[in-house]
Amino acid sequence: MRRSGLLPVAFGGLLPAAGAPQFRITELAGTGTDSLRGLAVRTGNGLGGKTLALRRPYAVTDYGTSRAISHEYDAAVAGEGLRSVLAVPIVVHRQVRGVLYGALRQPYAIGDRPLAAAMDAARDLEQALAVRDEARRLLACVQAPAAADPRAWEEVRAAHCDLRALAVRIADAQLRREVMAACARLAAAAVPSGAGRAPLAALTPRELDVLAAVACGATNAVAAGRLRLRPETVKSYLRSAMRKLGAHTRLEAVTSARRAGLLP
Repeated sequence: MRRSGLLPVAFGGLLPAAGAPQFRITELAGTGTDSLRGLAVRTGNGLGGKTLALRRPYAVTDYGTSRAISHEYDAAVAGEGLRSVLAVPIVVHRQVRGVLYGALRQPYAIGDRPLAAAMDAARDLEQALAVRDEARRLLACVQAPAAADPRAWEEVRAAHCDLRALAVRIADAQLRREVMAACARLAAAAVPSGAGRAPLAALTPRELDVLAAVACGATNAVAAGRLRLRPETVKSYLRSAMRKLGAHTRLEAVTSARRAGLLP
């Protein structure tokens, strides 16, 4: 939002849980004081609380004198010297997850271009949160795979494929490392205890992504859609993986990768 040059001050926060009655402002950029940091905003109160309650963007030209909002937070806003303020809800799977603010230090009407910049930022955040939620859901599903149940292992393999496809879209570096570590644990757990493991092939992460999709029955076109690659690129990665594994067919490549502990 700040890089757009239209909203020099930006701040916001996420709800601690879906349906929570308030959130705290935890992220600030372009501010000169800490008057807003940690501020608890309740549903219905102030500009952000109104946005949270009504699930739509709102803006005021002069925060301190606006009749469209309540004024529980005037001191904090004035402490930062803000006048025009815009609030945009962060909505993921039809649930409001937080509020993103943009602000000016002058009482100017916030027009369509600043609103568009704020909405673009909100959509980026919504997508990042959706990916993070899905990654955490899948991680929870595969914490304790039941090795004795073939049907459970098929679910684990499908989750492994989905996790690898999600990993490249996760902006949170720590969560991405957790996802890849979980993928490695799932692959290693598929090799029975005491069984001899085939020598590891030096597959690249993308080759392994493609092979994981193929292992779940995906065609090249379906794998390309999941991994956001071109079908020709998927073919190239698959050929390279097959060559490294000494396989002549897709099935042989998957079997070799499982014996090596590269796939569950």
